[in-house]
Formats: sequence, structure tokens, C-alpha cells
Amino acid sequence: MAITFTLNGGKQTVDVNPQTPLLWVLRDTLGMTGTKFGCGMALCGACTVHVNGSAVRSCITPVSGIAGKTVTSIEGLSADTTHPVQQAWIEEDVPQCGYCQSGQLMAAASLLAKTAKPTDADIDEAMRGNICRCGTYSQIRRAIHRAAEIKGAKA
Repeated sequence: MAITFTLNGGKQTVDVNPQTPLLWVLRDTLGMTGTKFGCGMALCGACTVHVNGSAVRSCITPVSGIAGKTVTSIEGLSADTTHPVQQAWIEEDVPQCGYCQSGQLMAAASLLAKTAKPTDADIDEAMRGNICRCGTYSQIRRAIHRAAEIKGAKA
């Protein structure tokens, strides 16, 4: 079945089983490997992408559910690391192993799109379920606050 959606600003049509998780369509069909497989059960957040601007777990989202919608993967956040969360992640030296970071960045970007100046409680709520085995949670929180500052300065 052919399914059409917008990915990172461009129209995509894929001919796959409609129940195929979006994660595998991104990685295996379209070669967009920045979105990571972590648990396959929407528990870790490594597979987080945006669908119509909201953070979703692509490992449990059937591709049929995104027909006609807009998907942004980590590759589409910005082509040159100028998105405020990317800048802040670099400034705050957040990544260690890096495996979870694409999902962390996408969850943080979704939060900042909705909340210009998030509190620690806002951050905790938005990032709950995004697991970092390296334990960089304090750096992630600092980076989200820094990204809010960068975003505010650009406005």
C-alpha cells in the first residue's frame, strides 16, 4: 500500500505494509538512520520524532497513521546544527555515548515549541520517558534552559 507524507519538508511516498512502524520506514526504507531503535515499546524515547509538531514514539506508530501528515526526524531539525537545542547540546557538552540523544533533542525541541521558558517541572514532565543510560539528565536540563535562552534571543 502506498502511503504519502511529508518528511523533513519533502513529500515521500512509501509502498510498505501499513502496519510497519514509522521507525523502520525511516531507517530501512528511507535511509534516515538518525532516529534510533531502543526498546520497541515506546518506553525509552530513542525513537522520538515529530508528527505534525508533536513528539511521538516512532517505534509504535504505524506508518498508516502518518498518511498526509508532516514528520520531522532528527535529520530535519536543522541541516547545519543551528536549531537552539542543537546549539545548547553542543555548548553544554551533553552527549556521552550519544545513542539516546536524537530522541532527547526531538523531545526537547517539541517542548520548546510549546513552552518558551520551561521550568524544571516542565522539563521533567516533557522529558519523562526519555532514558539516558549515561545519566546526562542534569546536562540535558541545563541544555534545555540554554536552548530557551538562545531561542528567546533569536526572536
